Amino acid sequence: MTQTSENVTWLTQEAYNKLKDELEYLTGPARTEIAAKIAAAREEGDLRENGGYHAAKEEQGKQELRVRQLTQLLETAKVGEAPAADGAVAPGMVVTIAFDGDEDDTLTFLLASREYASSDIETYSPQSPLGSGVIGKKVGDDAEYELPNGKLASVKILKAEPYQG
Repeated sequence: MTQTSENVTWLTQEAYNKLKDELEYLTGPARTEIAAKIAAAREEGDLRENGGYHAAKEEQGKQELRVRQLTQLLETAKVGEAPAADGAVAPGMVVTIAFDGDEDDTLTFLLASREYASSDIETYSPQSPLGSGVIGKKVGDDAEYELPNGKLASVKILKAEPYQG
């Protein structure tokens, strides 16, 4: 199967290892824990009115969804070095932009898949309108991207630095 850059997620070795460890935990010890919770709740009797049982089943569903997401992500991931600090916008960079060239109206965000997302910094996917509009641009360049209403927004790239998270 040929992969386009659209369905490939670039990860550092550290990020890949972290996600692989999470997958191993979810498919091993976490599955055993949730099965035990379900079994214990099932022993309490009537399943129709058993809140603990329904909560455990919901948790199991969320856990299995995460397992599928991680499996797919790791299957399509390409492991590479963190992006170079050359001022060019690429996945794995913290980017600061100015809307309409107004340096008082700025946004700083991490350009990465949501697997990198952290509460410390807003994250935009490289496939998002903003992400695809700025990717490949250099500090000082102007970029445009399409808003949900179909209009174009223009931004100026102020900074692009590798994420140190």
